[in-house]
Amino acid sequence: MAQSDVRTVDYHTGGEPFRIVAEPPVAIGGGAVAERRVVAISDPAVDGLRRMLCFEPRGHADMYGGFITPPDDDGALFGVLFWHKDGFSTACGHGTIALGTWAVESGLIEADSSGVTDVVIDVPSGRVTARVHTADGRVSGVDFVNVPSYMIAENVPVPTTRGEVRADIAYGGAIYAHVAASAAGLAVEPRHIDRLIALGREIKRTLNDSEHARHPGDERLSGIYGTIFYDDLGDDGEGNPHQRNVTIFADGQVDRSPCGSGTASRVAMLSAAGRLRDDRRLVHDSIVGSRFHARVLHHVTADGRLAVIPVVSGTAHKTGEHLFVVDPADELFPGFVLR
Repeated sequence: MAQSDVRTVDYHTGGEPFRIVAEPPVAIGGGAVAERRVVAISDPAVDGLRRMLCFEPRGHADMYGGFITPPDDDGALFGVLFWHKDGFSTACGHGTIALGTWAVESGLIEADSSGVTDVVIDVPSGRVTARVHTADGRVSGVDFVNVPSYMIAENVPVPTTRGEVRADIAYGGAIYAHVAASAAGLAVEPRHIDRLIALGREIKRTLNDSEHARHPGDERLSGIYGTIFYDDLGDDGEGNPHQRNVTIFADGQVDRSPCGSGTASRVAMLSAAGRLRDDRRLVHDSIVGSRFHARVLHHVTADGRLAVIPVVSGTAHKTGEHLFVVDPADELFPGFVLR
C-alpha cells in the first residue's frame, strides 16, 4: 500500500477488539460489498492495509477490524469489509455491534428520540441491522439483527487426535462447527485455551473440504469459518438455556466475546433442535466472562431451508483513537505475526 497515515477508531465488544477505518487510504474496487470482499482478497494494496493494521507491531494475532465502504444501495447507511489476521471474513456480529455504537456516538447518524436507532449495514453475507438503544444521551446496548441463519447438518463424526467428536454445522453469516468441549475432555476455560486452539484448527481442517462446509446458495460464503466449543450450563433459573463458548476462527484466532455471528448460528442450531423456544433467550457467555443474550426474532425460509432471523444483544465500548504511520525505512513493514 502507499505510505499513508491511517486513522482508526477502536472499540471492544465483550472483550473482542474491533478497529474501524472510516476512510481507508486505498481504493477498494467492486460494486456490492460481497464483490468488494472478493476484490480485496486479491488486491495487494487493500490486503497490505489489512496486514499493517492487524499484524504486530500495530496489532496482534487476535486483532479484528473493518474498512468502511459505500453501501450496496440507499437502503443501508454504509458497508463494511471485515478483516482478521488471515484475511477477510463474510460476517462479524461483534463488529456490527461496535459499528452501531460508533455510528451513533460519532454522529454519523442522529440518535432517534424514541431511544432506538436502526443502523443498517451491508456486509459480505447480506444486510444486517445494528439496533442501537440509547438512554440519557448514551448508548446502552445494541441488538444485532442478523441475516437468515440455519442448521446445515447435525451429529457429524469428526476424527481428531483427542478421539472422535460429533459436530453440528450451522450458518449465521458464516459457517461454524459446534462441538461440546466435554466431548474432547475439555472445558471452555482459559486454562484449556491452547488445547482448544489446536483442536479447533484440527476440526476446521477436517471439515473445511466436506459437503457440510458448502453454502447452499453462494459459494463465496462456503468454508468452515470457525469451531465453536461450548459448555452447557443448564438454564439461568428463568427457563433460558445458558451456555459458555469460545470460537476458534480463521487460523487459530480466539474470539474473546461470545462471538456475534457464531451466537447467531448457535441460535439457529438450538432452535432447530427444539432447545430454544421462540419465547426464550440464549444466555451466551464467553471464555473471558462477557455475555450476549440472543433470541429468535422470527422464522423464514432461506436458501431452500427453514431458517430464523436471530437477534444478538450486547454492548461495545470505545478504547481509543489512533493515527498509524509508516516509516519508509521500516524493514518490518507491514508487520508480522507469531501464531
